[in-house]
Amino acid sequence: MTTLDLQATAARNVRDVGGRQYTSMLVRTFIALMVRDVRVLQKQAVVFVVRTVMQPFLLVFVFGYVLPKIGQGPQRFADVLLPGLIGTAIIFQGIQAVALPLVQEFGFTKEIEDRVLAPLPVAGVALEKITIGALQALIAALVVFPFVYLVPSTKPHIVIDWFHLVPVLLLACFVSGALGLAIGTAFSPRQVPLIFSIIVIPVTFLGCVYYPWDNLHAIRWLQVIVLANPLVYVSEGLRGSLTPQFGHLPWVAVYAGIVVALVSFTFLGVRAFEKRVVS
Repeated sequence: MTTLDLQATAARNVRDVGGRQYTSMLVRTFIALMVRDVRVLQKQAVVFVVRTVMQPFLLVFVFGYVLPKIGQGPQRFADVLLPGLIGTAIIFQGIQAVALPLVQEFGFTKEIEDRVLAPLPVAGVALEKITIGALQALIAALVVFPFVYLVPSTKPHIVIDWFHLVPVLLLACFVSGALGLAIGTAFSPRQVPLIFSIIVIPVTFLGCVYYPWDNLHAIRWLQVIVLANPLVYVSEGLRGSLTPQFGHLPWVAVYAGIVVALVSFTFLGVRAFEKRVVS
């Protein structure tokens, strides 16, 4: 039997129970998959912290500590970097926690076949991937913040706007998981290097991590093009929530960009996931 046949059989067996029992079964299965992934994360806690912290730590150490100390960098650059580096940690946690493992699961490990045998629709398995990716992205943001705040020679001046910080942070985390799902279902194991060359590098350098979006007004064509980058809205949203003194995109644009990215990546990722399972 194919993976699709096995999954269809498991789904039919679950649907034989009553409506409330069926819903309860779906919820319990979803939670069980989440718990399994959390336990795996606990066992890899050291690796998780190292891969999450390394790039932001080095960037803020060089640009926020070394260069100002030797008189070759702007003294308040850490204020600009702080929200951008947190946004980068969030977005790329989706690639590290969802996309790369998913490429392997669809490739040589075939672990995905075990997951889709769970009494849960294929789309439900895909949404669990997004959710666990979002959870890891949130943890990554909390882990990175102390480093990007404490390492610079001059501490960043932050003014926390909790009203916007909480929704922006949560939405950004789910965008991260959805992006990871979309990428993980689009690339084969042999194409993994392309993920970094055509996605990671451009998204990072053109994601308003090292500069506010408003400062691009001198290069109008670039200021418009980067609006296709989801990291721009995450960085600008966090900038408006943490360091508003530099200005940021209007809140309507921030939320609209993040929500559009979330819906688009979720739709594309779930649809591609279902096709990969069927094929």
